[in-house]
Amino acid sequence: MTITQQELESRLWDAANALRGPVDPADFKTYVFPMLFWKWISDTWVYEHDEAIDEYGDDLDDEIEADFHRFEMPDGTLWSEVTGKVKNLGAEIAKAFQRIEQANPRSLAGVFGDASWGNQERIPESSLLALIKAFNQIRLDPSTVSHDLLGAGYEYLLKNFADESGKKAGEFFTPREVVHLLVGILEPQPGETVYDPACGSGGMLVATINQLRESGMDHRTLRLYGQEINLTTSSIARMNLFLHEIEDFDIKRGDTLRKPAFKHTSGAVRTFDAVIANPPFSLSNWGADGWAADPRAICGVPPAQNGDFAFVQHMIASMNPGTGRVGVVMSHGALFRGGTEARIRQCLIEKNLLEAVIGLPSNLFYSTTIAACLLIFRDQKTTDRENHVLFVDGSARFVKGKNQNRMSEDDVNLLVEAYRTGDDPDGEGGTNVRLVPFDEIKGNGFDLNIGRYIKVAADEAADLGTALVEYADARQRRLETENAMFEKLAAAGIDLSMFEASDE
Repeated sequence: MTITQQELESRLWDAANALRGPVDPADFKTYVFPMLFWKWISDTWVYEHDEAIDEYGDDLDDEIEADFHRFEMPDGTLWSEVTGKVKNLGAEIAKAFQRIEQANPRSLAGVFGDASWGNQERIPESSLLALIKAFNQIRLDPSTVSHDLLGAGYEYLLKNFADESGKKAGEFFTPREVVHLLVGILEPQPGETVYDPACGSGGMLVATINQLRESGMDHRTLRLYGQEINLTTSSIARMNLFLHEIEDFDIKRGDTLRKPAFKHTSGAVRTFDAVIANPPFSLSNWGADGWAADPRAICGVPPAQNGDFAFVQHMIASMNPGTGRVGVVMSHGALFRGGTEARIRQCLIEKNLLEAVIGLPSNLFYSTTIAACLLIFRDQKTTDRENHVLFVDGSARFVKGKNQNRMSEDDVNLLVEAYRTGDDPDGEGGTNVRLVPFDEIKGNGFDLNIGRYIKVAADEAADLGTALVEYADARQRRLETENAMFEKLAAAGIDLSMFEASDE
């Protein structure tokens, strides 16, 4: 008997809530997703086994049955075989995960993450038993839960875990309306390659598949690639793609800026048709020391304390010649900060790579209340956009929420249309759009602050965001200058007790 989406979501959230109390809500995902994935592959294996028996009966052997299974489940690793054990349950679960990974080295190596299942300080056995009891109420084989339903349930949990995690959610979750906006702008096509160098939980990659499905196009030929530095999050991304019935993907774990995982034998980074990401804002200690000699350092070396343009450079270097396009989420500071970032920005504009700057509403993201923007780059721009940059102000396109603002489906569709047509789609001034020639941008010192080029629809929100970014940048520069001064004074033998260096 099938289950409804509402019933599935309710039961999945009951399972998560079984951990509440002893386990920090920010850690729910570390335990719930591996258990959900294990329950799914276990229930599905049993379902496939029954199908094989129904078809072959007494003639069934191991070789024939292997063709029925997507994943191999060694003896003693099924959900029902492990969860009924009464001694060292956490350790037994960890052992089962390890054996499943070893039996499926090409597809499942490391997929269960590195949670300490046997550490009762982290997850008491009572919580683990409650989690198992909750999952026992859900049958997750194809006869009960379709892939679409299961994928939606996974997304539901991701969103709820993000809500529970607060600012920490920015490490693994991008608001889905922003994801849909970026995917709508880049328009991945059948047969193309899509790459996310900071893929988090895999939401952007899943969205590219969903867009093709919803458009009636063949999504099976789309090839997906991603890299994620956090082990738990990279595992969540892989489980997410499997549960959405996506087969052709490759998620690597590692530091994209210091050690990109997708490279040619020549050492150059691989290139893709669509490159899409929401990298961490203003990342410090990102690996600037070796960047000057890196071929990805297009137009210069970003500041050591801010890796925004390092991600931009990596993504541009990862664009396919001709078909390549990039969509990246940035803070507004990337539009106008000075120094080396200004020189990189100028160079990218002069190379005719920047196609569009799209301003987003404030308070959309978990990690910050400041408004962000999208930067769109293309290897080959259309004739009408040569030597121009399209500015789109979508700061007024939101629905106010209790803790966060959100964009409706209509908001997203209007901004996609504004990008594609270069016109205000509703004619009511809610979306301000303007194609700006290079000469005007040059006259403004290659400052890309949206308010310089079009009337900002939400002046107060935009001004506040800009002011906060400028304050943070000025504060950082002051601290760096103070530290340099004190080092010189100390080296000169001057007593520093008369000074009061403050970080306030």
